[in-house]
Amino acid sequence: MQQNKKAKPGSRSLFYRISAWLHLWLGLVSGIVVIIVCLTGCIWVFNEEITSFLEPETNIAHQDKPVLKPSALLAIAAREYPGQSVGYMFYKDGKAAELNVGARRGGSTIRVNPYNGEVVSKITRKPGEASFFRWVLNGHRFLWMPYKIGRPIVNYSTLICVITLLTGLVLWWPKKWNRSTRQQSFTIKWGASVKRVNYDLHNVLGFYALLLLFAIGCTGMVYGLEWWSKGTYWLTTGGRSIPSYKEAVSDSLQAGKLQLTIGQRVDAAWEATAAKHPTAKGFYIGMPDSNKAGSSIMVIAYPSKGKFYDLQRYAYDQHTLAEIKGDPETATPYAAADFGGKLRRMNYDIHVGSILGLPGKVLAFFASLIGATLPVTGFIIWWGKGKKKKKTPVKTGAKSAVPAV
Repeated sequence: MQQNKKAKPGSRSLFYRISAWLHLWLGLVSGIVVIIVCLTGCIWVFNEEITSFLEPETNIAHQDKPVLKPSALLAIAAREYPGQSVGYMFYKDGKAAELNVGARRGGSTIRVNPYNGEVVSKITRKPGEASFFRWVLNGHRFLWMPYKIGRPIVNYSTLICVITLLTGLVLWWPKKWNRSTRQQSFTIKWGASVKRVNYDLHNVLGFYALLLLFAIGCTGMVYGLEWWSKGTYWLTTGGRSIPSYKEAVSDSLQAGKLQLTIGQRVDAAWEATAAKHPTAKGFYIGMPDSNKAGSSIMVIAYPSKGKFYDLQRYAYDQHTLAEIKGDPETATPYAAADFGGKLRRMNYDIHVGSILGLPGKVLAFFASLIGATLPVTGFIIWWGKGKKKKKTPVKTGAKSAVPAV
């Protein structure tokens, strides 16, 4: 909000002046990082929809019949990639079943029609090669830099961005509410000068996107800043600490006692989980590591399509098929969690907007897009003020400053 012209110098409060100083310099410091993070976030929000559009062969219409068991998919992967192990597989309603072959990160990806076993696509990547959306995510998380360098830069730039949102609200807030200030604060004067339109784009759009950007920023820091993650959990649960992660470990002493193939064991684990979630929209199956006797079979059920907050994780002993306890946070049913636990589970869905379905993703997309423009429009405002100050005013009747020749 522009300063009232009738106000006397120094009439603004100290709080306002501090907010203005922080808003300017913190915005300049974090601007480039915020632009990259917001733009990559825009793209990532619709990664599934874009992939479905660009790869129509992976869209498999739901059929009223059973899908192939994991063992059948493993046999197809073994036929297509002899001698290579499967790291994990995905069942998704309306999509081809997906298997990662050769490595848990990277390697090859094979997509199979889950009803008839037809291979619909195969992707093999070189070591270190990333898919387009993995490349986008790498930029979003650590700016394509070494992780230990880029990740803190993104995390603390996000924190700075959240602070500039709050200081921006202070600057936007009109000193007096009347018809004129309401019009200036909530509408863009498209017919005005370029400078004024730029100012309105920064001021008005920034206000409309503020709450969404604040939520996106706060949920993003949960993944990167440990003190923020622990603090928000403590605050929302009434003083509880985040449960320590507990890895589900198979009883290695039972190795060799179960006379079943790995495919049959995974079938049993998947069927046990599917029986508990007959209407689930997807399943993730993490294969046990053949080199680790303590490795377990992981199965995650996704009750809702396109959402992750209500997922439930199960772990099974690969030697006995007994269910074993692992991570207490995701092993607990969503409905049984308290407010803080539910909010924690919703963190990713809030971050990308999917908590509200497609409309929420659209809102997250436009909020992030606006977020990417704010450092640009803000810089133009600052640069324009600097240029204006450099101009020397010419007094009426004053002698020419040009020397006589």
